[in-house]
Amino acid sequence: MNRYISIILLLAFSPGIYAQKQDTLKPRILKQWHLSPDFSEEINSPIDTVFSLFNRFKIADRYSSFNASMGNYGLPFYQINFFDRITDPDKFLYSSYYPFMYVPDKAVFMNTQVPFTEIVWTFAGPKETSEQTFRVRHSQNVNRFLNFGLIYDIVYSLGQYNYQRAENKTFSFYSSYTGVKYKLYFAAGINNLISYENGGITDKNELSKFIPSKIRDVPVNLGGLDKANSMLMNRNLLLVQRYTLNSNPVDKADSVPRKRSGFFGLSGTFSHIFMLESNGRTYSDARPSSGFYDSIFISKTVTFDSLYSRSLKNTVRFDFTTDETRKFRLGGGVGLRNEIFRYSQIVPTHDTMFADTVQWNRSNNVLVGRLYNNIGDKFRWMATGELFLSGYRAGDFNLNGEISKSFDWKKGRASWLLTGAITNRQPSFWYDRWGSNHFEWHNNFSKEFRIDLGSDFSYPARKAELKFNYAIIDNYTDFGPGAMPSQHSGGLSVAAITVRKEMSAWKFHLATDLLIQKSSNTDVLDLPLVTVRSAGYFEHLFRFEQTGGRLNIQLGVDVTYHTLYHSYSYMPATGRFFRQDQVSNGNYPFLNVFLNFKVKRTRVFIMYDHVNSGLMGYDYDMIPFYPMNIRMFRYGLAWTFYD
Repeated sequence: MNRYISIILLLAFSPGIYAQKQDTLKPRILKQWHLSPDFSEEINSPIDTVFSLFNRFKIADRYSSFNASMGNYGLPFYQINFFDRITDPDKFLYSSYYPFMYVPDKAVFMNTQVPFTEIVWTFAGPKETSEQTFRVRHSQNVNRFLNFGLIYDIVYSLGQYNYQRAENKTFSFYSSYTGVKYKLYFAAGINNLISYENGGITDKNELSKFIPSKIRDVPVNLGGLDKANSMLMNRNLLLVQRYTLNSNPVDKADSVPRKRSGFFGLSGTFSHIFMLESNGRTYSDARPSSGFYDSIFISKTVTFDSLYSRSLKNTVRFDFTTDETRKFRLGGGVGLRNEIFRYSQIVPTHDTMFADTVQWNRSNNVLVGRLYNNIGDKFRWMATGELFLSGYRAGDFNLNGEISKSFDWKKGRASWLLTGAITNRQPSFWYDRWGSNHFEWHNNFSKEFRIDLGSDFSYPARKAELKFNYAIIDNYTDFGPGAMPSQHSGGLSVAAITVRKEMSAWKFHLATDLLIQKSSNTDVLDLPLVTVRSAGYFEHLFRFEQTGGRLNIQLGVDVTYHTLYHSYSYMPATGRFFRQDQVSNGNYPFLNVFLNFKVKRTRVFIMYDHVNSGLMGYDYDMIPFYPMNIRMFRYGLAWTFYD
């Protein structure tokens, strides 16, 4: 693996070195965007080439700042921030992997005047327990309208503890055509994620008995004899086509905006949105009678659980908008979506101790809508909604609204966002039906009803953000003790405040993310009261007058900490996190020492992970019996070139 990645890096960097020698100050047009949740609107997003705190390289941390990990990067994890958790029923099978994956709602598109390439590579640990990540991204335009691009990610982590390997390979190919009247967006994703399951260590007290070089010998519940592993395979495709009718189309290349003629410059857009997604999950264990599992329904000699789901969604919609150049802009749309699902799974027969394959077909018809109003460039409100008219989710609905207001202050623009949502939906199909060698259930859960309120104040010039979220939930559904599905019939409320602020004095900086959250019923949902991630560092820019070169460095310490709470446990056979009330986790700081530096378009970091390992006790597990990695040397680099 090392040799192959090294060869790829050498081949890729050769043109990059030449490109950087020829680097000039000539501006390049680089634009990136993603589509709104209903795929009806383009939303600009920055290209991530930021140098500051480059040592925070993990893709998982870009989705949410606070995550509970099983120790080895690439294994399943969940978000500590309740309001960042993935709750979409259609994402049930990969909710613990979602930030790693390329799926339709995460598709990004680019428009670039010159070819854009980025390579990111990291390495950590000795060879026998090494962790490597590799990412290559390339995008280029054929002409000013047509773009092609691809992204390939690898996480290959052997793990410090026995039988803990993670091997994730994810790939996305995307293309866009952005003509004046006709637009097309295409994205295809391939996601293969393999997790070796060791069931956690047998006793946390064992950690103190092994020196760092022998930490792999700590006893685990499922080891080499079990050869237990989980495999998730996801394939997806997105195709969005839009055709706009108006009396006087405006070419975005025009330097001077022109108002459209007609009634408020009204235009209409017909859209077709096609999504195809398939998911397959397998779990195998060569020694199911080891005693780790309480029940065996199919075979005492070998476990091979398998399930599969496929979804096909077609949406046709019509959207209208008034002239974008006018101060008052009104828009909206309505559409109809058809969903077809197929579920299948190996289930126990109980009579013969063999397995049978069962298949279920489901479908839905959904009415979708959207309405928004822009007044100038500082005020906007928007409402979106879905109503399931028929099918197995008939009666489900969601209504989302937001109001945003911007303020121009001395230091720059600040923004205030108010959000609200009302949702009534059927829990995932897999909460009702499951069959495997060790677990089986048949449920008929009620719909989960949820009200969300939120406020977000952001002031980029001061590097400050303040968020407030509040939710009221009836029929909260998750996995309870025993790793079985559970639904709380009463009410549940959750509140959270998130603060993000960066302060500086001379060349010293302190960047802090603070999360305070509270649940009304800790027996149903327990959360750490306080979670913090903070980096203190010294930053300096070296200038070399003779060569005209510049070297930017950051040297500092990164700390992550949360208070005690009953975290979720993990069940290998189902791949789900479940509630437990026996073990508390937290009240332990994870300290990393890092050095970042940047030369032109090259960013490099050197870091010691968990530098305080073994110095402050052995309570360094975020999930019971899955300790975090001990002290580990890590380094990585990112190279971006577009010439």
